[in-house]
Amino acid sequence: MYTRTRSDALFTAAKACMPGGVSSPVRAYKAVGGSPVFMEQGSGAWVQDVDGNRYVDYVLSYGPLLVGHAHEEVVAAISTAAANGTSFGACTEGESRLVTKIQTFMSMIERLRLVNSGTEAVMSALRLARAFTGRDKIIKCVGNYHGHADYLLVEAGSGVATLGLPNCPGIPKSTVEHTIMVSFNDLSAVEQALDRYAGEVAAMIVEPVAGNMGVIPPADGYLEGLRAITRAHGALLIFDEVMTGFRVHPGGAQSLYGITPDLTTLGKVIGGGLPIGAYGGRADIMAQVAPEGPVYQAGTLSGNPVAVQAGLATLESGLRGDAWEQASSQASSLMEGLAEIAARKSVPIQVNGVGTMFSCFFTEMPVTNWETASASNAELFAKVFRSLLPRGVHLAPSQYEAWFMSTAHDTEAVEHTLSAFERALDTALND
Repeated sequence: MYTRTRSDALFTAAKACMPGGVSSPVRAYKAVGGSPVFMEQGSGAWVQDVDGNRYVDYVLSYGPLLVGHAHEEVVAAISTAAANGTSFGACTEGESRLVTKIQTFMSMIERLRLVNSGTEAVMSALRLARAFTGRDKIIKCVGNYHGHADYLLVEAGSGVATLGLPNCPGIPKSTVEHTIMVSFNDLSAVEQALDRYAGEVAAMIVEPVAGNMGVIPPADGYLEGLRAITRAHGALLIFDEVMTGFRVHPGGAQSLYGITPDLTTLGKVIGGGLPIGAYGGRADIMAQVAPEGPVYQAGTLSGNPVAVQAGLATLESGLRGDAWEQASSQASSLMEGLAEIAARKSVPIQVNGVGTMFSCFFTEMPVTNWETASASNAELFAKVFRSLLPRGVHLAPSQYEAWFMSTAHDTEAVEHTLSAFERALDTALND
């Protein structure tokens, strides 16, 4: 019998000492109802909660765990690194090794700086873009999430959307007056913004494959168009690959689509489950970063030796042989199965995905931007989510979060998921 007695008790205790009882809002299950599951242990594609229930996991810490939970090479790398010292505040060999490893697959990044999170990477990249161009304005897409910096937390997809908020209180209007919003996949809107604010736009930042309003691929020609028009207007193009890096392709979206951005932000996979971020790109732009240039950025734990080794082990294992391709193939099989089950039950569904990240929307219309994503049936998603948990499948508790596949997910895990999805959908439809 499926019970979550201990999870419920832990959540009650957590609410007494933590805002909402969680360390990140989506974990509170507000978008799907009920109380959160407290996890205790993970191995490969599976996780186990504090009540002993096991689940096939498609959260994977929201993307970092490319090789699954507790991979032996990653665990060994972390153990060895920690035994040698958890932080030095000094240079270590591992930093340049990780950077070089990243550049092996993302050769368009000529110089790279390690930081502590994706948010920090984006903040630093935008400061650099403004300094390099001498301009202030930034263009971003509605529904794209670039971390919780004040000037970017505007119509930012999964984070605030999970709480039903268009924006975040506590941010002065003056902070976001230089943030220009456009619809994802709408090239003409970007061109109009660049024309209207000619000579004022420092950069456009974009998730090349959107992952924070569900997964939405770029329309044909969209990224190519962004590259051309930003260059024509003297604005930088920044790809936020914190989520897509090593997820949509071993070389990220920029390699998959053959587009060279001026700057790239990274995170998640490159830390193998430990806190990390990075930003980099053209050598002439990165030459402006201190101490080589005047654009200041620093961090006590930047290039942390334990996180660096976890990232190296993750990339070495996840990109070895055909491991990544097999994970992508399993993702394709699961997506096809989800679509087939829904079609058989006459349930409108759109299953979007690229590489090892994907999501489903209960809607008839193709999902191409925030407007179409937010029009999907979030109530049905919530019912399916709640029905999947007792059947041993763990998803992110929000319609607008991506699902992730790891190299540890095998055919058995996929078949278990499809069987559970069919039964959960039946339950949800009869609820």
